[in-house]
Amino acid sequence: MKVTLERTALLKSLGHVHRVVERRTTIPILSNVLLSASGGGLQLKATDLDLEVTETTPADVSQPGATTLPAHTLYEIVRKLPDGAQVSLESGDDSGQLQLRSGRSRFSLQALPESDFPDLAAGELSHSFKLGAGELKRLLDKTQFAISNEETRYYLNGVFLHVTEVDGKSLLRAVATDGHRLARLETPAPAGAAGMPGVIVPRKAVAEVQKLIEDPEAEISIELSSAKIRFTLGSVVLTSKLIDGSFPDYARVIPPSNDKFLTVERKDFSDAVDRVSTISSERGRAVKLSVADGKLVLSVTNPDSGSAVEELEVDYDAPALEIGFNARYLIDIANQLDSDTALFKMNDSGSPTIIQDRDGASALYVLMPMRV
Repeated sequence: MKVTLERTALLKSLGHVHRVVERRTTIPILSNVLLSASGGGLQLKATDLDLEVTETTPADVSQPGATTLPAHTLYEIVRKLPDGAQVSLESGDDSGQLQLRSGRSRFSLQALPESDFPDLAAGELSHSFKLGAGELKRLLDKTQFAISNEETRYYLNGVFLHVTEVDGKSLLRAVATDGHRLARLETPAPAGAAGMPGVIVPRKAVAEVQKLIEDPEAEISIELSSAKIRFTLGSVVLTSKLIDGSFPDYARVIPPSNDKFLTVERKDFSDAVDRVSTISSERGRAVKLSVADGKLVLSVTNPDSGSAVEELEVDYDAPALEIGFNARYLIDIANQLDSDTALFKMNDSGSPTIIQDRDGASALYVLMPMRV
């Protein structure tokens, strides 16, 4: 194989694919990136056996061929080369080495044969549709913070994507929950999404797609089956296994009849929660909300370090209510809202609370209360 290309183009592609490679793995070939030169391009591929990212970048191919190199080492070498440099990659048939040349720099890198590199065969992908990159990023950005980290509840370790009918409209909905909080966001279902299976996209795949979206105006092709999903973003193709499990019936935890409405300035509320929670215990993180007659009192009591109280003016004309929440969860949700105000729909101190930008907003958050 002999190929020459721009350092900038190679670095960009390596940046897209090398993140998939785990730094610690017991299978040596999984530490490598597959380089395949043919036609007028160099294809780079990396995988961890659950997730695979490929990208083809323009290159001057003198001799077609393929080999694999340590992904993180290659990325660091190319990153440290000067801007505007040309990079030459050349490997013989049997030496097990690849020569990387750029200007006066010479590197001889240990290669592994491309025949050892695993292929994450996607199989038949039964459904396909296109979605704006900005819309997909919004679906993932606004829900991924609620993904569970508990490996025992593996079916909560991702974002649940599915199509649902609401008032005769077909919606593509993204949901994530960790049992303490729930995030739900929806957008009109694109053509081709009808009848797709509900799928759970793993946390790592969600994070990679978020990083790969660079142009919100672009269009992303999504293909999926009940076992795999593939995102095509320009020259980058990300294929991932899906979580094999049943997402819980999340509609059951969204309370239908919360009738105590509280409206508060979002940033003032978030900042106040942040301030009073400074003295909360790391384990508890509980903040108490006491609301009555247009006034909200936030309070934290910690036997070890004291107490804190802050008062906010709010719009509230229901009976007085006291309820406790995890401060970190309140701030996380407040940061996801788009408008200047936050709407809390509450019932009593022991029931889940709904938080939205406004009534009927496309993003809806549910938060379980804490004892305080």
